[in-house]
Amino acid sequence: QVLLVESGGGLVQPGGSLRLSCAASGSIFSSYAMGWYRQAPGKQRELVAAITSGGSTNYADSVKGRFTISRDNAKNAVYLQMNSLKPEDTAVYYCNTFIRGMNFWGKGTPVSVSS
Repeated sequence: QVLLVESGGGLVQPGGSLRLSCAASGSIFSSYAMGWYRQAPGKQRELVAAITSGGSTNYADSVKGRFTISRDNAKNAVYLQMNSLKPEDTAVYYCNTFIRGMNFWGKGTPVSVSS
């Protein structure tokens, strides 16, 4: 069983920044890719950013140049630094990993970008 717990969401003005954190349980964390997804009201959940066990990253086009995903395997943690936030970034952000054929999700942390 893998437990993922997100934190760091909140209300921020357009142009502001937030840093999301995801704490993962389990000693196998470092062996697997991790991802951040988001789901806005009335929309499907979408991939925002992902990072492999080796540290390679990929991003949705909508966040390239503004968001940075990173991981700290010693702390079993993955982060999402979000800069230059826009109202359209408003969503619940979820941490995810896929291990041995199973998807694991956190409960999410809400991000609201509004003036």
